[in-house]
Amino acid sequence: MQLHSTRRRTLIPFLVVIAACFAGAGQTPPSTEPAQAAPQQKSTLPKLLLFSKTASFRHDSIPDGIACIRDLLGAQFQIDATEDATVFSQENLARYKVVVFLSTTGDILDASQQRAFESFVHGGGGFAGIHAAADTEHDWPWYGKLVGAYFLTHPKPQKSMIRVESKSHPSTSMLPDQWERFDEWYVYKDNPRSRVKVLAALDDATIDGANMGGDHPIAWYQEFEGGRSWYTGGGHTKESYKEPLFRDHIKGGILWAASSSNEVQRAPSNGP
Repeated sequence: MQLHSTRRRTLIPFLVVIAACFAGAGQTPPSTEPAQAAPQQKSTLPKLLLFSKTASFRHDSIPDGIACIRDLLGAQFQIDATEDATVFSQENLARYKVVVFLSTTGDILDASQQRAFESFVHGGGGFAGIHAAADTEHDWPWYGKLVGAYFLTHPKPQKSMIRVESKSHPSTSMLPDQWERFDEWYVYKDNPRSRVKVLAALDDATIDGANMGGDHPIAWYQEFEGGRSWYTGGGHTKESYKEPLFRDHIKGGILWAASSSNEVQRAPSNGP
């Protein structure tokens, strides 16, 4: 009797194991292969080329400007910041919605790169120029027309009054009528007013030093040869890129340059 009980205790675990084997016979054993990483999705955001190459004076505010534009527009654009002029080929520029020249200076593109940029604009591409973009490519007449005016000189940085002439544009809709701020104010080789739509002008009476004879445009825009061009003379100082109103000003300008006529976007207002 005791022997019989011992056999039962021995057989029960054995039978459980056999049953488990039959129950799992139809199941696929877990894979021993390493897990495959999910493929990364390509960004569907439009692309912005942020170009800051210098061949003459170099502004120490360029890193601040790059960080500012990334912060303002990183959710709306895939931003490529570079100083490598070889990106200016027809094939590569076709990937971008807008090109921003951030305080570029001097002769920064060769002849083939210039032709590629012209084709980009003719194909509907947008251009936004900030500060020393007007001190760039003085020997390339087409670029002078695109940016609107060339830099000539400037007085010492100072606080001056800007008269906002139009608030119907995304780069000025948030600004006060009289906008006082500190910056380095450019004097241009000629007055662009007859060629562009002026958004804001300096009050020369508030500038100590060089002026433009009482009519001193400082921000403007234009539809240009199939594309769009926007320019602001502000942005010399590092502090500019921390000012809420100036940040909204450049954000609205870049958005306008990147958009077609039926998709203008307004920047949010942080001003009066």
